[in-house]
Amino acid sequence: MTDRPVRTRFAPSPTGYLHIGGVRTALFNWLFARKHGGQFILRIDDTDQQRNVAEALQPILDGFRWLGLDWDEGPEVGGPCEPYYQSQRSERYASAVQTLLENGAAYRDYAKSEEVQAEREAAEKEKRSFVYSRKWMAESAEDCARFEAEGRTAIVRLKMPREGKLIVKDLVRGDVEFAWEREQDHVIQRADGSCLYHLATVVDEHDFKISHVIRAEEHLSNTPRQIYIAQQLGYELPEFAHIPFVAEPGSKTKLSKRKLEKYMKNRDFKALNDLGQTVASRIGLETSAETFNPVIVNFYEEVGFLADAVVNYLVLLGWSLDDKTEDFSREEMIENFSLERVNKAAASFDPPKLLSFQDRYMQKLEMKKKVAKCVPFLQKAGLIADPPDCNTAPRLTEILTAADDRIKVAGDILDFGAFFQSDEELQFDEKAFEKRIRKPEEAATLLKEFRDLLADASEFDAASLEKLLKDWVTSRGIKIGQIIHALRVATTGTAVGFGVFDSLAILGKESCLARMDRALAMVG
Repeated sequence: MTDRPVRTRFAPSPTGYLHIGGVRTALFNWLFARKHGGQFILRIDDTDQQRNVAEALQPILDGFRWLGLDWDEGPEVGGPCEPYYQSQRSERYASAVQTLLENGAAYRDYAKSEEVQAEREAAEKEKRSFVYSRKWMAESAEDCARFEAEGRTAIVRLKMPREGKLIVKDLVRGDVEFAWEREQDHVIQRADGSCLYHLATVVDEHDFKISHVIRAEEHLSNTPRQIYIAQQLGYELPEFAHIPFVAEPGSKTKLSKRKLEKYMKNRDFKALNDLGQTVASRIGLETSAETFNPVIVNFYEEVGFLADAVVNYLVLLGWSLDDKTEDFSREEMIENFSLERVNKAAASFDPPKLLSFQDRYMQKLEMKKKVAKCVPFLQKAGLIADPPDCNTAPRLTEILTAADDRIKVAGDILDFGAFFQSDEELQFDEKAFEKRIRKPEEAATLLKEFRDLLADASEFDAASLEKLLKDWVTSRGIKIGQIIHALRVATTGTAVGFGVFDSLAILGKESCLARMDRALAMVG
């Protein structure tokens, strides 16, 4: 490492929602900065105005805040290097382009796109590497005037070296060698004067005093042109670390936001998506493959994952401390993180493993915090008031205790929405009602008898209710299965859930009787 103050950055483009792989890259930058007492900067790479989506930026910022990845400088925070939006730094980029033109590191090119394409096709036909001829390169004001008289317009290209090699000292991959002759004369400024990513990012790394550029491996091929730009502008180079991309489940292909249909053929991935769709439907959340899927970080907040569980899982996508330790607190991540332990191979996204992290974190969460996580989902589903009344927390605590490990994400609390509905609003599952109450000949009769027994019960806790039912079925000479399923459906509306006796106790006598009366009335 250099002696420069550590300053890392993550530079999302507001062209869509925050990709889970991008979050992993941001996490590594954040951890490295925190480990070395440095700063983590958030910069918005919005040079591609045609693809930018105005409404995509806020979810990106909200996603980072939800994950607890705070930034020291950037949007909504400010800092000494403002502005942090590339779209607001065009004058700075134009100045850098002019410097490159003046020192001969770049040139104005008046070629038409079809002329360059013709050269490219000729190279392919002759089975040789394409190298632009620079036939329409303007080397003087006279050249510019001549080309413009022909009705041509200019772009600006880098005048790349055509011999020798570059060795990039990468902190993850070691020395990586590039032959200059294989580098193209990359465009850095369009005909309308706007500058492209490669020029803009180099200027920003310099102006923001970035010490370490930690990014996904697909950017490794961009590094030669960026180093060339920096050297020609007289900039001190940052150190580079290219980390493995996040791959599709069980694959070495990069995980993509645009392949959800393909991923749904993967059983594990589909299970994760189905979980999200179930929660979303219950709270009335509008969803689409572009805005709500497991490749996008906002998905996990909307479903009710814990940010710490997601971060813990992500840190292990491409990094490990040893071959056994998996669970880390934020402090432990910061203390142990190093680029030396980042793998070179792609890290496969594993939905079951992510769910297992979430499950462990959820079970360890103290009850007060678990209640707080579940409340918003009940509010969005219209099951409790906003703000909740004084009875919500105690009842929710009882339900969470009874449900135990059935609550794997906060959105799972909606499986028990019946406990928050009024007796008149309770919806009975039609198939369960038919199978457990209407169809069995003796079900309604037994349910009516036990309903009257419940009405006289002096104690209504789970243990007392269990004894009451067992004593009754013994006295009637019947099996408990002949009544218990009907009892569950009549009181909770569904055939599944936690213990029947816990359910009855939580609902209370008055509610149980009212619901059983409704069920019996429906039988007729």
